[in-house]
Amino acid sequence: MDRLFSPWRSRYIASFIHATNDEACVFCTAHAERRDDEHFVVYRGETCFIVMNLYPYNSGHVMIVPNRHIGTFTDLTPEESSEVMRLTARTITALQSVIRPDGFNFGSNLGKTAGAGIDKHIHFHLVPRWNGDTNFMPVLADTKMISEDMADQLKRLRSALTAVK
Repeated sequence: MDRLFSPWRSRYIASFIHATNDEACVFCTAHAERRDDEHFVVYRGETCFIVMNLYPYNSGHVMIVPNRHIGTFTDLTPEESSEVMRLTARTITALQSVIRPDGFNFGSNLGKTAGAGIDKHIHFHLVPRWNGDTNFMPVLADTKMISEDMADQLKRLRSALTAVK
């Protein structure tokens, strides 16, 4: 497999791989700082918020994140669990109007062993998918192409989420 050199990722990865319980969590920081454009926070609910993935699998890849810093699925309150589902449904509707995907992947990697990059703060991925969305780059170069500007997409998705009830 070839590698695409991306030194900017090392700062991001180090922020959670080497984090101890005393260091800041990227999700907690995004929630607390209230600099939503900078952190790509799309929407804030009562117990959870929606944030764009800074390293998306596809355009429109977002995460639904509880406000509370909790690491396990079983620590979610009934209110948090319910809001995760409501925000997911609302986001699907918004994404359908903004980027018109053919389907979605939705789920969570529960624990490091299951593939969680950030395992200390549970979060749920919602990844838009299109028929034939794999092109030659992942196949030949093991590189994923993201064709939309994230700042533009943030504004469009934020506007669409406001319109969805």
